[in-house]
Amino acid sequence: MRKRIIKTLILAGVRPNFVKIHPLIEEIKKHKIFKPILVHTGQHYDSKLSKVFFQDLKIPKADYNLKIGSGPGVYQIGKAMIRLEKVVLKEKPDLMIVVGDANPCLIGSLVAKKLSIPVAHIEAGLRSFDKRMPEEINRILTDHISDYLFVSEPSANRNLLQEGIEKEKIFFVGNIMIDTLKETGIKSSKPKEYSVLTLHRPENIDDKEIFKQIIEAIEEIQKKIKIIWPVHLRAKKQLRSFNFLGRFKKMKNLKLIEPLSYLEMLSLMSNARLVLTDSGGIQEETTVLRIPCLTLRETTERPITVEIGTNKVIGNKKTKIIEESLKILNGKVKKGKTPQYWDGKTAERIVKIISKKYD
Repeated sequence: MRKRIIKTLILAGVRPNFVKIHPLIEEIKKHKIFKPILVHTGQHYDSKLSKVFFQDLKIPKADYNLKIGSGPGVYQIGKAMIRLEKVVLKEKPDLMIVVGDANPCLIGSLVAKKLSIPVAHIEAGLRSFDKRMPEEINRILTDHISDYLFVSEPSANRNLLQEGIEKEKIFFVGNIMIDTLKETGIKSSKPKEYSVLTLHRPENIDDKEIFKQIIEAIEEIQKKIKIIWPVHLRAKKQLRSFNFLGRFKKMKNLKLIEPLSYLEMLSLMSNARLVLTDSGGIQEETTVLRIPCLTLRETTERPITVEIGTNKVIGNKKTKIIEESLKILNGKVKKGKTPQYWDGKTAERIVKIISKKYD
């Protein structure tokens, strides 16, 4: 007997989402029982933040674009929920799939549950245990109303069980973002004489004193090695607001560049001696690429990258950043290894589980 068609709404809206939905869409296309509906919230909408990712990854044009644009978090969430509800009522999907921890994740899960549609959360269970982070709130709320929780590492599984999530809802499938990385074929080669910096989190760039400490650390590190910094739009805004741009004139070994496409960024990191970041995804990518990574935060929701990967969480204080960077530049490097199921087959496992549930 032929399986019924599973109408599947996939929601995305920010750069990490696009990297994660690509392998999912490609895998779904292999199965005739699925009818995917791609909805873009329009949160990241300029060329570098959205369009080029669709081009690089050959993601099909979204069936719907909510065009919410920029704005305060609560405003974005409310506006997107109203617009998404209209799409859901029209399409009547069997399943809502959300990924990661940005606002689209929470938007999709709330709308779906209010309309009695099952929710699948890819990258569930990750916890920084820092509720000052908007992403942490998104993770917790989404996980507690999801019907399928697809986790990328053992800590996520433990977190969900400790929070009372039923074991039957949790599936350890691996890291879907690594599916995309593996597909590119990009690997680390002999490290070149440069390091990479990325910054975008509010705790680092919205506090003038903390941002100043990071910049002062960078000032010292660039005396030892060239630093390439693709500057996030929010970081650029804060650099201007705090009148920090003038400080860079004396930093001859620091190169500020525009945000990069996914493939450009992977290529840049794959040849770096060191990556300094506050990004969650980059912690994972550097682990697979075997590139030393220093995370400029007090916590990480991806502890596997520290336990067996190449990542070290060092906070955002000037002296610590300098100290740990110099250790790596002097040859004290974590070799690391690739976590279980970070093998490029996560989307395959997810689609297999969903299709069985709808048998």
